[in-house]
Amino acid sequence: GAAPLTRDVLWKVRVSMLLVCVLSAVNGQIRYSVPEEMRKGLFVGDVAKDLGLDVKRLISGRARLVIDGNNQYVELNQNKGHLVVKERIDREKLCGQKSPCSFSLEMILESPLELYSITIEIEDINDNAPVFSKKDIHLEIGESSPIGTVFLLDGAADPDVGMNSLQSYTVKPTDHFVLKQHSRADGSKYAEMVLQSGLDREKQSEHSLILTAVDGGDPQRSGTVKIHITVLDANDNAPVFTESLYKVTVVENALGSTVVAQVSAIDADQGYNGNVTYSFTHMEEGTPPLFHIDPHTGEIKLTGDLDYETVQNYEINLQAKDPWGLTGASKLVIEILDINDNSPIITMTSFSGKIPEDSIPGTVVALISVQDVDAGQNGQVRLRIDENLPFKIKTSLRNYYTLVTEKSLDREKVSRYNITLTATDEGLPPISSMTTIVLDISDVNDNAPAFSQNVYSTHVVENNSPGVSVLAIQATDPDRGQNARISYYLIDSELNGNPMSTYFSINSEKGVIHSVRSLDYEQVKEFKILIKAQDGGSPPLSSNTTVLIYVQDQNDNAPQVLYPVQTSSSLVAEMVPRSADVGYLVTKVVAVDVDSGQNAWLSYKLQKATERALFEVGLQNGEIRTIRQVNDKDAVKQRLVVVVEDNGQPSRSTTVNVNVAVADSFPEVLSEFTDFTHDKEYNDNLTFYLVLALAVVSFLFITCLVVIISVKIYRWRQSRILYHSDLPVIPYYPPRYADTLGTGTLQHVYNYEVCRTTDSRKSDCQFARPCSQNVLIIDPSSTGTMQRIQNEKNILDEPDSPL
Repeated sequence: GAAPLTRDVLWKVRVSMLLVCVLSAVNGQIRYSVPEEMRKGLFVGDVAKDLGLDVKRLISGRARLVIDGNNQYVELNQNKGHLVVKERIDREKLCGQKSPCSFSLEMILESPLELYSITIEIEDINDNAPVFSKKDIHLEIGESSPIGTVFLLDGAADPDVGMNSLQSYTVKPTDHFVLKQHSRADGSKYAEMVLQSGLDREKQSEHSLILTAVDGGDPQRSGTVKIHITVLDANDNAPVFTESLYKVTVVENALGSTVVAQVSAIDADQGYNGNVTYSFTHMEEGTPPLFHIDPHTGEIKLTGDLDYETVQNYEINLQAKDPWGLTGASKLVIEILDINDNSPIITMTSFSGKIPEDSIPGTVVALISVQDVDAGQNGQVRLRIDENLPFKIKTSLRNYYTLVTEKSLDREKVSRYNITLTATDEGLPPISSMTTIVLDISDVNDNAPAFSQNVYSTHVVENNSPGVSVLAIQATDPDRGQNARISYYLIDSELNGNPMSTYFSINSEKGVIHSVRSLDYEQVKEFKILIKAQDGGSPPLSSNTTVLIYVQDQNDNAPQVLYPVQTSSSLVAEMVPRSADVGYLVTKVVAVDVDSGQNAWLSYKLQKATERALFEVGLQNGEIRTIRQVNDKDAVKQRLVVVVEDNGQPSRSTTVNVNVAVADSFPEVLSEFTDFTHDKEYNDNLTFYLVLALAVVSFLFITCLVVIISVKIYRWRQSRILYHSDLPVIPYYPPRYADTLGTGTLQHVYNYEVCRTTDSRKSDCQFARPCSQNVLIIDPSSTGTMQRIQNEKNILDEPDSPL
């Protein structure tokens, strides 16, 4: 035979066949014709152009192909709208001897759903040469065989069709035999060898012939087989079948060993020469035999399983042969009857498994393909679902159905549907198949978060630790998933010029409100904040609530003494005349507490006194009065230590030193207080020298000097702070000290500036102009003259004074 051609040669030879022609594109259907054995990626057809579609429509509609079977021979190039070869197409494998050979597929577009049917016809190319089932044919022919005796030869098989299939046989040499060709009903050809001249075993007992089978392709292909003929002695009658054609019918579900037919042949010879054996001819190698013929009785039985959907009929060549090699030929045609033995197959061609709850009636849920490989009524299928569901089935193209919504959906009522699809054919009896799909109703953000209360309130104690949890609030959302995922936000506002976010924060996931910093009841007593709960839907929904946070007071402030004013550079003394009666008002301690409630209730107690039996302090009002008559034995200098205590738990207190001068004249007072300050100065100098001496010994002079300077600076800063203090000063003037009306213990009030020298305990006094002051101020550190003191006082009064 001719050498097989490569695919590239076939491509060049068949270039005219590669022109793909559009056969039809009517009503959403299109047909293409392509030759087999095309390489992967070769062009099949311009689907977009032939269907009048834009390439953008293919991309936006996510165009895809649905092909019956497991082999995906073609694929769609969405970017160009071309149909191209995906894998090699073997027409013989796909259709066998069926002609024309084609397969169908559907192209599906979404949004909106569109379905187009495409049929691709596979054209045969001459890629197969005729092949004989046997390498050699052995014939035994009696020498007495008459001229014209017919010998049936095993035919060659060519899987190609049309002109590419087997067309003719030739035999060489032709000295004794000629070849006759015949065609079967299916178009296949077989050859019979006819004896044209008598055989003489004595001259030649064996003959060798070459049988050639040729197809009609271009280039032409062929196959050969050797025929070995053995000449036998005379047997001049060949077996003859009782019928030249046998026809029988068998149902496809017939059991094995079922007798299909009984054939018979008669040999006119007698005795041994009249024995006939039966056999099949023209059987393909490698194919499992479905039938078996008894070589002695001619009974034909079924040995395999029949399937109408695969093969609808069988044509078998019969041969009857006597012991001397004479044969007779006949034909057996077996028709297979279809029965309803296949269940419908339900395929979910397009199904996402979920649908939003706001879908309108008529929305496509799924595209369903139902196939039944049976024929006729057995292959007609109906698809249905439960009538109680809000869905219905609509018929589409060629065994395709769409599942669409019939009523409105509500996820809050039913969040999932189990839909049972039942496909039933029209056979007798009918066969059904069922499949259940689960359809989830996806949530739509149609519910806003809701708080359980419109207003929340809580209390928090001041001086709390930053980050402490104040209150936990929670909102609920009946939606699902991201639509029900609630985040909490603090709606920022301002309080006293500060953003609310500087006071509080909220955990966005748990709704826990935290204090950002420590709260002070004395600054803010109540907070009103707005909290927003927002879900994660698109667009998001939200709701607000109000949170009132009340700050509870703590006893965190000690009482502050407003009067008498405590200074470190001068002594303040209250004067009490020796003629003062019992109950005489010496002065009044004025104090405040910035706390509130019982934390601000103040009480006054006398902690120390030079003479405790002389003075008492009012528990509630802080008034210092004499409790007995002043006498001459009482010391001029009286120091009282008064404790001011609040009513908090635990209570806080502060002390104040009150200097009282018991005297009738100012010189007496000045003399006594000058001694007091001199002793104090002497003690201070002694301590200073002791410290200085210790510093020199321990080589820490520099360190001590730095410490002393630091202490001095600190004291100066403290004096400046007290000087510029924002606390209100409520001056209190005891009534008996005021001399504005001339009714006090002194007829006039005088202001004295006392100056002392460093080497003398004598003092110079300057009598100043009368004024309305009732307090005697003595400066123990004064060492200059009156004029110098006055100058220093003027310097001290300046705001930027370094002293």
